[in-house]
Amino acid sequence: MVAMLIIGHLVALSCLLPVQPENLTAREIVQKADQKRRGNTSEAEMSITIVRPTWSRKMVIKAWSKDNDYSLLLITEPARDRGTVFLKRKKEIWNWIPSIDRNIKLPPSMMMQSWMGSDFTNDDLIKESSIVEDYKHKLLTDSVILGRVCYKIELLPKPEAPVVWGKIYSWIDKTDCMELKTELYDEDGYLVNQVLFSDIKLLDGRLLPAKMEYIPADKKGQKTVIQYHKVNYGATIDEAFFSLQNMKRVR
Repeated sequence: MVAMLIIGHLVALSCLLPVQPENLTAREIVQKADQKRRGNTSEAEMSITIVRPTWSRKMVIKAWSKDNDYSLLLITEPARDRGTVFLKRKKEIWNWIPSIDRNIKLPPSMMMQSWMGSDFTNDDLIKESSIVEDYKHKLLTDSVILGRVCYKIELLPKPEAPVVWGKIYSWIDKTDCMELKTELYDEDGYLVNQVLFSDIKLLDGRLLPAKMEYIPADKKGQKTVIQYHKVNYGATIDEAFFSLQNMKRVR
């Protein structure tokens, strides 16, 4: 997520119009919401705030993505982290650290470590699993979130799927195909993380939540907040943009 989670984000016409529950399967609803948020390519400006019981820290980030395989994050603030770059190329993550003038490839042993001190892990940047392809989807009772009627959908992993979560609940707005809430459970059925979406506004012509709060269930007063300030969907971004060489040049 940071990846994004953090980055993802061409929306099918049906996602821009009201849809009827009898016309869509649970899988189709999840797929449409995922397409709307991600798009094929995107450029974004965002802030990420790490909140702890006694302190908080804010980063300002520029982000670029192409499909699900490529993303690049440039930290522009605070000053001590300015110029730090993270690059995802398929299953690899690279980190450019300007203070030592080096590109570092993150090894598998670091995948579950915290990303920049946030509630995301480095593994979240990889996001190998697909909420569309790797889970079975089931419609449950409708709910109301932020005054909007939502589908509540249960996602259970398919056998042998490369997923972290034992179960996911997703709440998706019926009218505008927006994901408004997610709950992530471990294999034993315990709630691990809750994701809340809010601040609904037009982002490059499409209605989406501009704010996402990632909240660990067992850590009181702790969360990571992503706020999107500007998004450009459908930007022309060549695959060559996501190169080790460009990590040193991007601004």
